[in-house]
Amino acid sequence: MRTLVTGGAGFIGSHLVDRLLAEGREVVVLDSLEEQVHGGRPPELPDGVEFIEGDVGDHAAADRALARVDEVVHLGAVVGVGQSMYEIERYVRSNTLATAAFLERAVAMKERPRRLVVASSMSIYGEGRYECPIHGPLAPPPRRDDQLQARDWELRCPGCGLELTAAPTAEDKPVAPTSVYAVTKRDHEELCLVCGAAYGIPTVALRFFNVYGPGQALSNPYTGVAAIFASRLMNGMPPLIFEDGRQSRDFIHVSDIADGIVRALESEDAPGLAINLGTGVPTDVNAVATELAAGLGVDVEPERSELYRSGDVRHCYADTTLAREVLGFEARVPFAEGMADLLGWLREQEAVDRVATATKELAARGLAR
Repeated sequence: MRTLVTGGAGFIGSHLVDRLLAEGREVVVLDSLEEQVHGGRPPELPDGVEFIEGDVGDHAAADRALARVDEVVHLGAVVGVGQSMYEIERYVRSNTLATAAFLERAVAMKERPRRLVVASSMSIYGEGRYECPIHGPLAPPPRRDDQLQARDWELRCPGCGLELTAAPTAEDKPVAPTSVYAVTKRDHEELCLVCGAAYGIPTVALRFFNVYGPGQALSNPYTGVAAIFASRLMNGMPPLIFEDGRQSRDFIHVSDIADGIVRALESEDAPGLAINLGTGVPTDVNAVATELAAGLGVDVEPERSELYRSGDVRHCYADTTLAREVLGFEARVPFAEGMADLLGWLREQEAVDRVATATKELAARGLAR
């Protein structure tokens, strides 16, 4: 079995490549080696991997990468909610339009891939599901700007005004992107599912929740929250926390994500579906900062700026029922164990702290206030 992984030199991609090789697959990697992620460093890929440097939207690179492959995992994308709100054209070009170009080449192949798995994102949900003590389950609209300016962080029932409680978010919740990045990930998902159905390519979309683990780009201020906090702490600086730090996410270890992708490649029941990959356990942002500071031996308190960012949501964690029923998937790495794994890797790394600069950029544009 010959598998193409777009974005295969990146954080998730490199872990997936290792897993695919361990299962006896041949692996081709197509990656543009984005400067913001890779910092000009050559890719560190295992022996036997065919590496093609190029953009998924480049026809020649895509044709070369797609030749003789049996299956495709499309991970290639630029990531980051905050940056997407002011580099709008770049995100749409690199994510939406490049995926469209890649799909054109894939369906034009004499022998089309027999399976396509695309990385979607929990960000397409916007806010997750909630429960009102009076009105029951709700999918509320985003928080209004006047509410956020009053530093009233929690969502409230539009019917009675009571504070809502976060609930697991299942795949049937209507998507409601609140950032340009989220819009492009919705495009990824829908383009791949629609074209897969039209051209007879069994396609699965996986909605990744908040992925963490060894190998994240520590000097990229728009990567995952764990890596952003770590880069600050490794430079003796306090993690910068937006709002009050009680916002929650579903943190899933990268090895579990790789496992879910492999299951999606092999499942007979998954094609045509969008499936959450998460743990089903919410963890607040304060806990991440505390765990990292303790593990790195840095005695600093997080800096809670009370600022809020356009595009951020308050709570979202996965309902994992569909993944369990269709893929036989359950996350196996508990948060504490996963953080210990991340910390072991961090102790051997160096990081350039660019978080303050990125925050000032957002504030200057009125996107953090």
